[in-house]
Amino acid sequence: MRGPAGGGAAGGGGAVTGLPVEVCRDLRKLVVRPAGSGGRRLPGLLWIHGGGYVGGLPEHGQDFLEEMAHRLGAVIVSPDYRLAPENPYPAALNDCRDVLDWMHRHVDDVDSSQLLIGGNSAGAGLAAALALINRDQDHVPVLGQMLIYPMLDDRTVLRPADPWTGRYVWTPEQNAFGWRSVLGPDWPPGDPAIPAYAAPARATDLSGLPRAFVATGTLDLFLDENVDYARRLMRAGVPTGLHVEPGAVHGYLGMPGTRLGRKLRRTVTDTMAEWLSGR
Repeated sequence: MRGPAGGGAAGGGGAVTGLPVEVCRDLRKLVVRPAGSGGRRLPGLLWIHGGGYVGGLPEHGQDFLEEMAHRLGAVIVSPDYRLAPENPYPAALNDCRDVLDWMHRHVDDVDSSQLLIGGNSAGAGLAAALALINRDQDHVPVLGQMLIYPMLDDRTVLRPADPWTGRYVWTPEQNAFGWRSVLGPDWPPGDPAIPAYAAPARATDLSGLPRAFVATGTLDLFLDENVDYARRLMRAGVPTGLHVEPGAVHGYLGMPGTRLGRKLRRTVTDTMAEWLSGR
């Protein structure tokens, strides 16, 4: 599942560059800048790829990273974080923490006062966990968290199968494998000792988190956990948008050839543009 050690290739609306590794234990990062940025200080977005904690590469969403960089005028960094089961929790979260700190302290053309975090599926679960641990321990200023059908709750593995959700793209069987892989042998799904940084739906206090946007689909296995997490964010006083797309399956952000995929991409970039504008 891993790619070559170098950076990505140029394409779309932005220039893609593999920055020199400065921190992050030699972690490879895909860095996308809008064309013509000229070294100006720009907003920064840490975007975390999906793959059920067990697969994926930053390049798998490169077209969307380029689209976001162009439309937001932002530097986008997507880490090639360590995957389970070889590297269970907290390996991936620690990698993402390191990259956020690196963006905040070491990337000269990133405005550290305009940082966003986000991702899709397991990447969105990591973004939610990163928001929690950053609030509690790291305190890097983050303006917002973009959570696209986030993988948040290990307890979904134990719930009875729903006749409508989880039949397409990401199934209950795949979900069980993902959670067992990332949690490792010491924490079976459902174990009450599982920390919230591993499964953000377990967090009891969501106050003080950056503003959020949660998107999911009515056919997505994560529908219930996504809607519940958005509701709890709202109840905790976190400004939160929730978008539930009728008929959408898991992964539809990665389907730009569909009407729903294009719609979600526009919604995601428009929402983050509003955050960066201060609205």
